[in-house]
Amino acid sequence: MFGNNSSDIGIDLGTCNTLIYIRGKGIVLNEPSVVAVERGTKKVVAVGADAKRMLWKTPGNIIAIRPMRDGVIADLESTEKMIRYFISRVLPRYRFIKPRMVIGIPSCITEVERRAVEESAYKAGAREVIVIEESRAAAIGADIPIWEPAGHMICDIGGGTTEISVISLGGMVVTNAIRLGGDEFDEAIIKHVRSVHNLIIGEQMAERLKIEIGNASPDKTIEKVEVKGTDAITGLPRRLEIDSVEVREALKDPITQIIDEIKATLGQTPPELAADIVERGIVMTGGGSLLKGLDKLISKETGVPVIIAERPLDCVALGAGKYFEYTKGFDSRNLYDDLN
Repeated sequence: MFGNNSSDIGIDLGTCNTLIYIRGKGIVLNEPSVVAVERGTKKVVAVGADAKRMLWKTPGNIIAIRPMRDGVIADLESTEKMIRYFISRVLPRYRFIKPRMVIGIPSCITEVERRAVEESAYKAGAREVIVIEESRAAAIGADIPIWEPAGHMICDIGGGTTEISVISLGGMVVTNAIRLGGDEFDEAIIKHVRSVHNLIIGEQMAERLKIEIGNASPDKTIEKVEVKGTDAITGLPRRLEIDSVEVREALKDPITQIIDEIKATLGQTPPELAADIVERGIVMTGGGSLLKGLDKLISKETGVPVIIAERPLDCVALGAGKYFEYTKGFDSRNLYDDLN
């Protein structure tokens, strides 16, 4: 009915950022997953980057919120408004030709949370909604040949979740996910700075520390960054210099949890597929994979080569957007039906 006039949209509905891919155009939107609304009326004031600048800085009549938490919808109404706004920006005429949407979601979410994602997409104007595991979408986006009869391991570290999967013949052989990601990295830095220096810093300052001097393994040079916050004792503004060694110490616990989850997934992998992984390596995607030295530390702890995808931040959106095209010639469900 819609033919070539309909648009296929891939969405990475992330805890920190939302990315949208449109077939034939590529990534057309990358905005923070933040919505600012008027208190009481819930009228949208700003969405995306404009709303993020308002976080923790709004007057009493405006609330800036992040409707996604730990990879799932925490505020259904705000998520729907956010998706609708983003789609109207990239597809001004979507009201006339409703798009098909493929959305990457963590495998650890519940059925209720899964339905909430679908419902918000339909209310935002989708004609058809398909939700797929983030690691499967990331593997497609990273151009991993997942339809081969061979084992491929992917580790996607997002803002709210980390998902580790072993994929073969297009199916998830082993998959484990924990609700831990870049947000927990920021929280670990905030806790460390407060407990060691009695300084209260915000999430944006913690994120800056993570990006600029965050690291998972020792480096030859020690970098330093000045941070500003509130003294926990006097309540007065104060500035302090933090080095990369301290940040590495602060990140030790969440990084250890991720490595333990990778080891557990490797332990659950059948020997034949494990042999393939040793040869091909672990592919890392998501913003968390960009933490300096994390790939080297994982390789050292597991004894398996680690490769960071070419576009780690975009992989889930790219894979979701290419899903219909990628699965056109090979559908594991059709193969199963033929065999039976």
